[in-house]
Amino acid sequence: MRLFARWFAQARRADPVYHNAMTLATVAASGAPSARVVLLKAFGDEGFTFFTNYHSRKGRELAGNQRVALVFWWSPLKRQVRIEGRVTPVSRAESEAYFNSRPRAYRVGAWASRQSAVIASRRALLAQARQAAARFANGDVPCPPHWGGYRVTPTRMEFWTDQPNRLHDRLAYRRVRDGRWTLHRLSP
Repeated sequence: MRLFARWFAQARRADPVYHNAMTLATVAASGAPSARVVLLKAFGDEGFTFFTNYHSRKGRELAGNQRVALVFWWSPLKRQVRIEGRVTPVSRAESEAYFNSRPRAYRVGAWASRQSAVIASRRALLAQARQAAARFANGDVPCPPHWGGYRVTPTRMEFWTDQPNRLHDRLAYRRVRDGRWTLHRLSP
């Protein structure tokens, strides 16, 4: 995690806007893989945290299979981090605290969007957003019950750095008992 923290700080300096973009890979009940980019909101010894709609495709897939993979690709640094692990929902209090830190328009959007559901048109979506904004016009926007966070507890982390002649540097860490990690250097 210390190596990830160093690389993440360097990525933030190289790309202040999207340094926290990560690909999240899940698996459907049918066994079909699915991947999309989400934003990392926190990380530490407990794992990597992101937030989403529980009813979305990814939310349904996470409910059915807690094994996931994450990938960070930092092009300016020519570095990649791959993470495998298990996901668990964060506490309601943690979800609400993060939700309340978001801009008001984002909070309204969480009520307006039935993420991953088919919609009639962009116009229909914007109408839902106006209705949600009107619903909460006179007060705060509470965290919807269908929205919250997940934390990925890593079991494997691989750090990749581009090198000349495609002889890339690869370090693989695997979690073993008692929270300790083993380290292996991998052939490119």
